[in-house]
Amino acid sequence: MRKFAPKLVTLIALALAVAFLTPVRALADDQEDPPTRVARLSHTDGAVSFNPAGTDDWVDAVINRPMTTGDKLWSDNGARAELHIGSASLRIGSTTGFSFLNLTDNLTQIQITEGTIRVRVKRLERDETFEIDTPNLAFSVLRPGTYRVSVNEAGDTTVVSVIGGEGEVTGGGQAYSVHPQQTATFIGTDQLDADVQEMGDGDDFDQWCADRDRREDRSTSARYVSPDVIGSEDLDDYGGWRPVPEYGTVWFPHTAVVGWAPYRYGHWVYIAPWGYTWVEDEAWGFAPFHYGRWVTVGGVWGWVPSPAPAVGVVYVRPVYAPALVAWVGGPHFGIAVGANVGWFPLGPREVYVPSYPVSRAYVTNINVTNTRVETTVVNNYYTTVVVNKQVNVTNVTYVNQRVNGAVTATSGASFTSGQSVSRNVVHVDQREVVSVGAGAPAIAPTRQTVMGSGAAARFRPPAALASRAVVAKATPPPPPPSFDRQQAAIRANGGRPLGGAQYQELRQASAPAAVRPNVRIAPPARAAIAIPPRANVAARPGQPPAAVNPNRPNNAPGNVPANKAYTDRPQTARPSVASVNPAVEQQHQQQLENLRKQQDLERQKVEQQQVKEQQKVQTQNNVQKQTQVQQKQQQQLEDLEHKHDTQQQQLQQKQAADKPPAKAAKPDKDAKPPKNDRPNR
Repeated sequence: MRKFAPKLVTLIALALAVAFLTPVRALADDQEDPPTRVARLSHTDGAVSFNPAGTDDWVDAVINRPMTTGDKLWSDNGARAELHIGSASLRIGSTTGFSFLNLTDNLTQIQITEGTIRVRVKRLERDETFEIDTPNLAFSVLRPGTYRVSVNEAGDTTVVSVIGGEGEVTGGGQAYSVHPQQTATFIGTDQLDADVQEMGDGDDFDQWCADRDRREDRSTSARYVSPDVIGSEDLDDYGGWRPVPEYGTVWFPHTAVVGWAPYRYGHWVYIAPWGYTWVEDEAWGFAPFHYGRWVTVGGVWGWVPSPAPAVGVVYVRPVYAPALVAWVGGPHFGIAVGANVGWFPLGPREVYVPSYPVSRAYVTNINVTNTRVETTVVNNYYTTVVVNKQVNVTNVTYVNQRVNGAVTATSGASFTSGQSVSRNVVHVDQREVVSVGAGAPAIAPTRQTVMGSGAAARFRPPAALASRAVVAKATPPPPPPSFDRQQAAIRANGGRPLGGAQYQELRQASAPAAVRPNVRIAPPARAAIAIPPRANVAARPGQPPAAVNPNRPNNAPGNVPANKAYTDRPQTARPSVASVNPAVEQQHQQQLENLRKQQDLERQKVEQQQVKEQQKVQTQNNVQKQTQVQQKQQQQLEDLEHKHDTQQQQLQQKQAADKPPAKAAKPDKDAKPPKNDRPNR
């Protein structure tokens, strides 16, 4: 009987794997696939709080968190935040209440209850809608450009600035056109009083946004990555590109952690409708974990990006994935209490099949837009795994499965509670990995999995903002169902994510009303009114400029034009941006790129030498020696990072000295002194 024990263990392991690696279910034609895009929280300054859809809890915002319909942000006094949706950027100013009313493949509907947001839209497709809703109007972006929208504390005044582009305001039964270099102020709710001025100098927030825009525009990574891959602009400062014969141009991260591997330094969260989603700790950690594939070259991990647009080939926007990994099964991996959860990154040309219900077309698109793989291969994989439900793909050789250190595992408790994986890693014996599958664990999420790793927020929006209604032009969907309802439905679904139709049914059952209670659909508007800028006439000292009612004659009482758009927030002058010599700018960019290439080659040599040392010491079975080598190598990488940072700082200081000084700012006669009477929340 003893000689049959290994076979029995293997059979038990396979049984556990079948339960653990639950396949996705094929979608009927009338069911909806999930959105192919999300927003990324890419940067925060100060106290920024986050509220996941379907919950009433606020936590400290964590960068790289994917955001979607129903998610909310609050930036407290003096705080700022930045988000990206494809090639569009959204930057949030101080004391601002922000949320997504809707985010789909062709609709971005944002809600601002108070504060300031600046949006830059680089591309706008024919069927795409970009709408910003405030308490008294809905603003529609009509052309690519840069826009700033501010809402006062009372919620009865919205200021719209079109820095570049074209927009339309809808509210009070009217539609108003706002043109480039115009700032329009709209006061009132049931009826709007409108005033438009030529746009004046921006403030510190505008300067910060412009600096972030220039950083994106100078990105070297844009040459190698699809423009809709979110987060590619962050790759420049944290790694380098170099050609690899088999895979094209590959990005290699600069890390100071010996034995670093993808999908290890972060945590898992649960985001409907995708299910378990990876959130990486590193500042650059979005694009390489939701697009493309990973591979080792000379023992060093590198990221193979989504295919960049090619001449003569129809461009297809890359499809976002919650985590491009394969899940492992074995005697210590399963869904039982105390069981571990393990995974490894997918390699180039390997097919990703989601854990959530999707159509065949979705599986095709998420693969062909993220890696170079034949459609026939995708279809065969879909038929095998989804249609025929052959969960364990035993006839597929995964390039990363046998790479030393590629498989990461953590406890089931850590996995489902949003804890750091790197601090809760479970040792993996490669011999225990007996199966590989497509599906994530079929485990219903806990509340902590939805909240993520952020601590309970100390700052949250005022209670009045939670119930403040906004005006919308496009009808948003009902609010997301509560977490308790979702959790119960997922449990009833065997722990698997809900399908599109299931989620919509749950949403409708939770909020049967057709329209959200805090959203007022704008009444049908008459033809758009173009508001001509008024002549500059100063307001009386100490009083705000009077609003202009477009329904009155120009000489009617109350139509006293203003020389500055009015808002209750202080208007502050800023130095105008110095004129930049394009030739000098290009030369500086080339110098910085050359330095990075030189540093990357130096780092490549060090990393490859370290891999050889690791392989040599592993054969000696001397734990103390291995620890000493690892500590030495980590210090070596840290010293190298410090050296490279110093070199870049010295070059940037030299380049800054070559630039012409900025022109002095013109004093703003109408600027009000800063007003800091609002306490921190």
